Amino acid sequence: MSNPNDSFPANPIIVVGGGLAGLSASHQAYLRGANVVLLDKQGFLSGNSGKATLGINGALTRTQTELGIPDTVDQFYQDTLATAKDRANPALIKVLTHNSADAVHWLQDVFDLDLSLVSRLGGHSQPRTHRGKDAKFPGMAITYKLLETLENLAESQPDRIAILKNTQVFDLIVDENNDSRIKGVKYKDLKTKQKLEVFGPVIMATGGYAADFTKNSLLRKYRPDIIDLPSTNGNHATGDGQKIVMKNRGVGIDLDKVQVHPTGLIDYHDTDAIHGDKQPRFLFLGAEALRGEGGIILNKDGERFCDELGTRDYVSGEMLKQLQAGKGPLRLVLNTQSELRLEFHIKHYTQRNLLRTVSGEELAEEMGISFKNLSSTIADYNTSAKGEKEDKFGKKFFPTTPYDMEKEGKYHVAFIARVLHFTMGGVKINERTQVVHQKNGKETTFEGLYAAGEVAGGVHGHNRLGGSSLLACVVYGRLAANEASSLLLQSLSTTYKALNTPALNRLGQICLHIDPQTKKVTIDLGESGTSATESLDDQQAISEQPSSRPDKKPSKSYTQFEIPSKTYTVAEVAKHNTEDDCWVIVKNVVMNLSTFLNDHPGGRESILKFAGRDATESFDMLHEDNVIARYAPQCVLGRVELKTPYLDIR
Repeated sequence: MSNPNDSFPANPIIVVGGGLAGLSASHQAYLRGANVVLLDKQGFLSGNSGKATLGINGALTRTQTELGIPDTVDQFYQDTLATAKDRANPALIKVLTHNSADAVHWLQDVFDLDLSLVSRLGGHSQPRTHRGKDAKFPGMAITYKLLETLENLAESQPDRIAILKNTQVFDLIVDENNDSRIKGVKYKDLKTKQKLEVFGPVIMATGGYAADFTKNSLLRKYRPDIIDLPSTNGNHATGDGQKIVMKNRGVGIDLDKVQVHPTGLIDYHDTDAIHGDKQPRFLFLGAEALRGEGGIILNKDGERFCDELGTRDYVSGEMLKQLQAGKGPLRLVLNTQSELRLEFHIKHYTQRNLLRTVSGEELAEEMGISFKNLSSTIADYNTSAKGEKEDKFGKKFFPTTPYDMEKEGKYHVAFIARVLHFTMGGVKINERTQVVHQKNGKETTFEGLYAAGEVAGGVHGHNRLGGSSLLACVVYGRLAANEASSLLLQSLSTTYKALNTPALNRLGQICLHIDPQTKKVTIDLGESGTSATESLDDQQAISEQPSSRPDKKPSKSYTQFEIPSKTYTVAEVAKHNTEDDCWVIVKNVVMNLSTFLNDHPGGRESILKFAGRDATESFDMLHEDNVIARYAPQCVLGRVELKTPYLDIR
């Protein structure tokens, strides 16, 4: 059997996990000049990052400045510190918050991402959660852009980047002579079952464990009280990285801190789940923007019971009290003013039977209360919003008010449930992303092992602010890449010096200094004692520096894709409507997605809702046409009879 390692880039940095943390690390390592091997156990990169619905936090960004938002880095730091409570690590929080603007700018400048809308979410003192104006969820838009760019680079520069999917890392390679040094990873090809090794500095970016329901589940061990709650995570989030690191004496931290999100959305046809007679294993996440843009939460009696913009643990805790008091089911209700900034979200959830639109009178009737009582709740809310009295639940910010409640008015309503969402716990890192381990009863750091994203614990403490998960992925992913690149350079430099190669030794002595104020470049030739300085204008300085952008030429390989000529009737497609036999229609193209269900980053359920049906509208909201040709060409069966396919795969 051939060894795929033979075609790997030389002297790579190894990135384990293809979510936003792993993608950010891979791109940053590439931009630093390092080679990269990325491994992911899924058949499709993106992890849970691609499902994120809020956006990415940034304090003192260009966008905030343009919008006149008076935010500061210290405010963001203090907000995060307050949310972290007794588990706060000031050093890690400082890294996160003080690098937030740079992270947002990196996404905007290097990847041309639109992050021009800014929202205020629960626990934040200022609007600082950035998202784009396009129709996609922010996590999907950001992650997919980095994903596609990296895959294009892997195709065009295979000597620099290799991506291995359906590949599970199961152990670290520890130096036999130094158990504090990590040399690489052991992995298994999940299709061929071949076990292999690859060597280099390792960045763990494997995500969390909020879908860890296995027999050796971290949830079961550290939070048995909530293990039966539904999860918003993909089924890949099983704590692999944490388990591997801790097996090798790595230190775990805050493993009992699991975020329960207040807005898991229940299919309104699923009456058993709505009334608590059954507990689904997985639920769709309702974006925090639903509350951030004015959604209110009501119990079965039409009463508010919390500050809807409180932190997630607070809101979830108040929901639990209501359920224990027999006040369920609980509803999230938005008015038409909220829809102005949430048009995509509302359309998306409505298509999936997670949100429905009713009149004020219909809402009161289905709740079994008088419209007068419902109106009274809203009137009291508006009084507080006007500042005429203090809100009984301490709410200070009232978006989309006045919140008019009219019999014929239109309202968007969802049944909500508490759901497992994010794990604050993970492997312990320092402020350089180095993984901490136990040695001789003391804590020290591994050489050659770094962690970023949800696998890293201690960053968020007691609880996480909305919008900070994507931020942590980018900030710590880039930082890990910088640290791994420096270690790799040091290692290679030491090796080359041992070879006593004069040219390489001289290269190692060259230092380039760019003064942004004087626009002067100084080249220091080290031991020669010589230097040269030259003034550059702005344009020269930009053009003569190494490029900060990856080559983003689109891949051409998928353009060879052709839709088979075989035709199927709509009635024939409708017969294939089960989990084992799942056909859908997209833009008059017939697809059998049965084998793709587990690889779909949005989860199996989002496809199964359209089994045997036309999914064009939903697909069009979330995806570019070329994803079919690029990631699932083997699923395409043919076309709808008497219809012309209209996929644009350019």
